[in-house]
Amino acid sequence: MEPPGGACVSDRRASGRPGLRLRPGRATRRSQRRSHPRRRAAPHCHIRARPGACGKARAVAQSRRPVSCTGERRMNGARRNSHSVAIVGAGPTGLMLAGELALAGIDVAVVERRADRALDGARAGGLHARTLEVLDQRGIVERFLAEGQVAQVAGFASIRLDIGDFPTRHPYGLALWQQHIERLLAAWVDELAVPVHRGREVVGFAQDAAGVDVALSGGATLRADYLVGCDGGRSTVRKRAGIEFPGWDAATSHLIAQVETSEPPPLGVHRGPLGTYAFGKLEYEIRGGEIRYKDGGAIRATVPEPRVGRGEPTLEDLRAALLASCGTDYGLRSAASISRFTDMARQAATYRKGRVLLAGDAAHVHSPVGGQGLNTGVQDAVNLGWKLAQVVKRISPERLLDTYHAERHPVAARVLRNALAQAALLRADERSEALRGVVSELLALEEPRKHYGAMMSGLDIRYDLGEGHPLLGRRMPDLDLATADGPRRVYTLLHAARPVLLDFGASGGLDIAPWADRVRRVGATAAGPWELPAIGPVAAPAAVLVRPDGHVAWVGDGTDRGLADALATWFGPPAA
Repeated sequence: MEPPGGACVSDRRASGRPGLRLRPGRATRRSQRRSHPRRRAAPHCHIRARPGACGKARAVAQSRRPVSCTGERRMNGARRNSHSVAIVGAGPTGLMLAGELALAGIDVAVVERRADRALDGARAGGLHARTLEVLDQRGIVERFLAEGQVAQVAGFASIRLDIGDFPTRHPYGLALWQQHIERLLAAWVDELAVPVHRGREVVGFAQDAAGVDVALSGGATLRADYLVGCDGGRSTVRKRAGIEFPGWDAATSHLIAQVETSEPPPLGVHRGPLGTYAFGKLEYEIRGGEIRYKDGGAIRATVPEPRVGRGEPTLEDLRAALLASCGTDYGLRSAASISRFTDMARQAATYRKGRVLLAGDAAHVHSPVGGQGLNTGVQDAVNLGWKLAQVVKRISPERLLDTYHAERHPVAARVLRNALAQAALLRADERSEALRGVVSELLALEEPRKHYGAMMSGLDIRYDLGEGHPLLGRRMPDLDLATADGPRRVYTLLHAARPVLLDFGASGGLDIAPWADRVRRVGATAAGPWELPAIGPVAAPAAVLVRPDGHVAWVGDGTDRGLADALATWFGPPAA
């Protein structure tokens, strides 16, 4: 999500849609409390077995027993910690994946090189609509809505795209800085009792047929059945695994800094000789569709550099960029943080190599224009989590993990393409300005607005599950349902991260007895219309099989044709 500037944004919400009523929600302290015990890892905790962990169930939301208990083993005489899954990186992607695995009862641990949760700068600026839906699927979206600013933030090359009329409970984005996103995800993961080992770096690993031995800084070691690199664009896991990272080198670079100046810079987004630059305050609110900055507080500057920068940026680099773009440095006195981003675009050749997997920026990097990076990473985690859990539990064969690359690699490839296109449109030369003007006119038309709005918000993602009903492979709409247990929302049924078969009665009862321990069957009725973003109304199905990530794996036509195959493909062979 792009940082807030001076442009007007709209906080209009959709209303009056049957089955898609928006409930203005704000989390309360009571709603955030949980009944299960909490276990905190000290910022510099040593990686060792927890006393009495073996034979005891970890406290997760469903109070399930983890697949394997945490224990100590000996390797070359040294004590070694063991988990089913080890995640490297406690950013939004790594934390989301940890939560997904914990919900499935998997023994997972996170290793993070930062000693605490502090971030260098504000980083990403918020969440798109589909990511909000993903958080809604887990029952935690109200926590984020309570702290962020709801606004129309989807855009293409800084051309705003209003999605307020889209058929979703969240026809908007959420302006919220990354440090707050991480804090809220970390609190959720903490409630699920996932240990996060901070102040540790991965220095190497070796995988064999049964698992991965991971060497950490300080001489500690860790053993895991699977290792997932969520450790950013310079991923140590990706490099050590020997996974290629092809793509395009940087042609432009920008500096983002939290600055103190003697002269107040003009707040908002501006165009200069080097392209777009912006000034804003970290503390702001949105009223009547306009950003209103609070008095005082730090100023965030985003400024293009006259040439592609290298290495760690300095205060002098920032001063030179300000002078080149603005003609003044506004009396720059200091910078609490300075970071650099470029329009480099690269993607991992494969998201899996044996027992090592990649997610988030470790798998794909690109310009932050459009604000898709963090959101794509969180959605990577939700796609991977349930699949990895089933493989760890031996419910599904390892080939299920290959569908993670098959589904998510094309999604990120499209993000890279549109990020490159946006970066080209934002160039400062007259030809690019003329092209941007034409594109702006096109995006003001109804069909292009819907198409690009759905793409940039993540609401149009479809996994290739073959031909069939338009719902197949797409996100399941969050309809209001009437069930034997009373009214329910579809996403409420996904809070436990388990698959659900919704039977709307026309099929005369669907027998899923061989998968009854894995898939929840719910008889329901749903008021129409069934509608998909950028597509419009679709025929109401007789039944749908919804995966834990909220995507539809099978659509019934009044019979059970293809249901057994879909169940076996996604949720393992039938029980004997």
